[in-house]
Amino acid sequence: MKGWIFAGSLALLLPAAVAADFVGHGGFVKSVATSPDGRHALTASFDYTVMYWRVPAGERLGRFDGHEGGVNAVAFLPDGSGALSAADDGTVILWSLPDGVVRHRFTGHQGKVAAVAVSPDGGLAASAAWDGTVRLWDLAGLSLLRTLEGHEGNVNSVAFAPDGATLASGGYDSTVRLWRVSDGTPLLTLTGHDFSANSVRFTPDGSSLLSGSVDETVRVWDIASGEERDQWTGHTGSVFAVAVSPNGKLAASGGLDQLVRIWHLPTGKLVHELAGHKGPVWSLDFTPDGRLLLSAGADDVVKVWDVEFGEAVGPATETAAALDARAAVAQLNGDAGRGARLFRKCRACHSITADGGNKAGPTLYGIFGRSAGSVRGYPYSEALAQSGLVWTEETFDRLFALGPDTYTPGSKMPLQSMPNAEDRAALIAYLKEVTASD
Repeated sequence: MKGWIFAGSLALLLPAAVAADFVGHGGFVKSVATSPDGRHALTASFDYTVMYWRVPAGERLGRFDGHEGGVNAVAFLPDGSGALSAADDGTVILWSLPDGVVRHRFTGHQGKVAAVAVSPDGGLAASAAWDGTVRLWDLAGLSLLRTLEGHEGNVNSVAFAPDGATLASGGYDSTVRLWRVSDGTPLLTLTGHDFSANSVRFTPDGSSLLSGSVDETVRVWDIASGEERDQWTGHTGSVFAVAVSPNGKLAASGGLDQLVRIWHLPTGKLVHELAGHKGPVWSLDFTPDGRLLLSAGADDVVKVWDVEFGEAVGPATETAAALDARAAVAQLNGDAGRGARLFRKCRACHSITADGGNKAGPTLYGIFGRSAGSVRGYPYSEALAQSGLVWTEETFDRLFALGPDTYTPGSKMPLQSMPNAEDRAALIAYLKEVTASD
């Protein structure tokens, strides 16, 4: 009963093993955000979806489809009644919660929207895009308020100061820029990073700003003077994400080296180094009480960490998709071999049994001989629904040989291919066996 052993605050909050990895996305999880009350989280993924979860249990409560490209960022409204998401399709969507209905779609960016943030009063949203601009949106009037220009190249991150008066943005030009929200006036340009600034976050008192960069550093900036106050090193590879605890005492960083680091913000001392992800860490967020840290990764998973003790909270539970695969393996009398092993990367998105239903992708049950885009209840892209494809051994082989971007251009399927013909044959043979309908 490990969750009860500790005398710390977490033991009063959680019984043993109630937290789990958030598993269900079929691609990189690019962003994670916790709700203002700490009870829920949103995730954004390369699989084109936004998912809604219960914290800390990792129970998926909803999957929201609306973007026509990978989703890069999510942010809650301050009252928890809605959320925003930003995607490769150049749009920002305003969702209602918990039903996931699209309230409005903001358009205008001429490139991938990499980040989104909401002002503390909930009146404005800011989006950063690879068209080189930051845009401010009026959430009440559902309109563009102003466009901020100044970065030379892609803009990767954006954050409001706690008082809502200042906005920070980080860009490919290696600069962090501060803007006055009321009229869009540039205030300061913070220079020092050697390469792209990927993530920016203010401290709760608004006196400092953290930035993470491709140059493998986290830097702490003094907002009043614009001077660099501290520089933290230790990551081996790009730093993709930074976060600050609600009390301002701790900060977290994550990146290409698959590690999450927790720092004592006033001194820059490393407190914990957390290993567990099997791919780069793209996003971090503390819960409002500061006790937990959520990390999102390229391994398609969100992990939950106990901040005080620096370890994962509770074991991950076996997902429905994993149970599907285990049942199929049992049908094949033990070791299902090469095809079953290859299918492991697909099972987070697709069920293969009659009662599995649609997940991030449509069910594969009865797939052979079925027209593409024909499963009821799944929001297919228009490109796939009108493709005229019928799924056979030959079309599956072509799909994985060429990749969805070439064989089914415009579809929602994540970009992936399988160049080895023997691997393709093994996977197809496995799928034919385990997805056969009565």
